[in-house]
Amino acid sequence: MGLTIGVDIGGTKIAAGVVDEEGTILDTHKVPTPPTAEGIVDAICAAVSEAGKGHDVEAVGIGAAGYVDDKRATVLFAPNIHWRHEPLKDKVEQRVGLPVVVENDANAAAWGEYKFGAGKGHEDVICITLGTGLGGGIIIGNKLRRGRFGVAAEFGHIRVVPDGLLCGCGSQGCWEQYASGRALVRYAKQRANATPENATILLGLGDGTPAGIEGKHISQAARQGCPVAVDSFRELARWAGAGLADLASLFDPSAFIVGGGVSDEGELVLDPIRKSFRRWLIGAQWRPHAQVLAAQLGGEAGLVGAADLARQG
Repeated sequence: MGLTIGVDIGGTKIAAGVVDEEGTILDTHKVPTPPTAEGIVDAICAAVSEAGKGHDVEAVGIGAAGYVDDKRATVLFAPNIHWRHEPLKDKVEQRVGLPVVVENDANAAAWGEYKFGAGKGHEDVICITLGTGLGGGIIIGNKLRRGRFGVAAEFGHIRVVPDGLLCGCGSQGCWEQYASGRALVRYAKQRANATPENATILLGLGDGTPAGIEGKHISQAARQGCPVAVDSFRELARWAGAGLADLASLFDPSAFIVGGGVSDEGELVLDPIRKSFRRWLIGAQWRPHAQVLAAQLGGEAGLVGAADLARQG
């Protein structure tokens, strides 16, 4: 199969891109994300139609945040869109006249990184995305592993602290409450409130109060050496690395790929993640260690991965 279209559904925009067999994006079209579930279907179809103009496109892959069934057709549950058993494949196929594959967005991003990014050359890769929440994907033996019902790799909702912090999923102590963009902001606010004298740079980037701290402020302050900002990244990395050590016990991959907005800070976060991973890895001194790599495709990973998964049918 030649050209396919990948679709990435974001909180503010929906992007559709024509992708070739080498993972190169040839053309894109973006539309604002509508506020309603049915409006999002309309927007997906419009973006696909516009992006595909002038191209001989053979299939469409859609990355959707939420649980996607084992047939890669129905969104069983999407936390940020009111989709409940949404027959997304059928709806879009009827409108665009092309075969459609629906995939969890984190799975799609993982596949993109494995095939065209940091995972090239590896057969067994575990990907995690450190964004607002924590997502992931499993590639073992060169295959995306989705589980019997299609909803594997929801790493963010592994409970790491019994009776811990309340999670948006309704459970308590989920990993993403301790290793995510939201967690990073919480750490920084708590530390700035406790020791404002160590957060002068950080507070100066916002409105002067701990409540006004945002993720972008923490990144800027950490690059300037702000003790509270740097320590907040280290706390996030401690939890992220410990979680990777647990995943190593489960899957024994040759590489972990860390993506998502938090990973954009590069070694500021990756170096302490690696140290934490080695610290908590069972039998670390006696066994080979998986590499911990930075994702390479950035925000395009999900679009590229979805397009390639559509190519495979």
